[in-house]
Amino acid sequence: MAMPANVPASVRKFGTAALDLLLPSQCLSCRQVVAAPGTLCGACFAKVRFLSAPCCAACGTPFEFDPGGTDALCGTCIRARPSYDRARAVFRYDDSSRSLILAFKHGDRIDAAPAYARWLARAGDALIADADLIAPVPLHWTRLFHRRYNQSALLANALARLSGRAAAPDLLRRRRRTPSQGGLDRAERVRNVRGAFAVRPASRATVAGKRILLVDDVLTTGATVEACAAVLLKAGASAVDVLTLARVVRDG
Repeated sequence: MAMPANVPASVRKFGTAALDLLLPSQCLSCRQVVAAPGTLCGACFAKVRFLSAPCCAACGTPFEFDPGGTDALCGTCIRARPSYDRARAVFRYDDSSRSLILAFKHGDRIDAAPAYARWLARAGDALIADADLIAPVPLHWTRLFHRRYNQSALLANALARLSGRAAAPDLLRRRRRTPSQGGLDRAERVRNVRGAFAVRPASRATVAGKRILLVDDVLTTGATVEACAAVLLKAGASAVDVLTLARVVRDG
């Protein structure tokens, strides 16, 4: 609980130290004690494969070698560019980072949202600078009821507060509860989410002419964010970018 604004600095410092003693900060991954909240211990940090340039200018797939320039595309995007303009992610989704995602998504580690927002802000600084609105990929209401929170909305709202951009948590709705995308190939994932998303009627005027930054937890094949981007563009958005905490990277 936050202290009142009129509490003297010395009392605040003492209160913080007391809380740290009683409830020490834990690593976001392994729960070992760390020096500051919202951080990883040294061992876990070394295992996470953070992403950076060079990467595909569109989908953000990392390149093994720098092709030169900032507008190079991967083979997939050369053949068919996605409906969104740019996608970027903080780290690879793999055995080392999976625990971070699962704890946040299913393990009630919602306290990690502010830290993850800081990571998103660094990974997607160019996208955030261009964004008019920050919106999450929505959950179907039945899944939201069961889970109690939308992890993508927590990320989007925390990022909006941090960046000063406008949050639009209810811009999209999920019209039907789709089966899990796990285990499906790209074609199956595209079919699974076809027609699953819509812009809320009350939000159409908000979307028109705006550049939307769509936020999700994991980008696997991109089928979900492409479906969301398509309906936003159809509703009049000028462009859509995508920012995720993790992404699957298929080597080779």
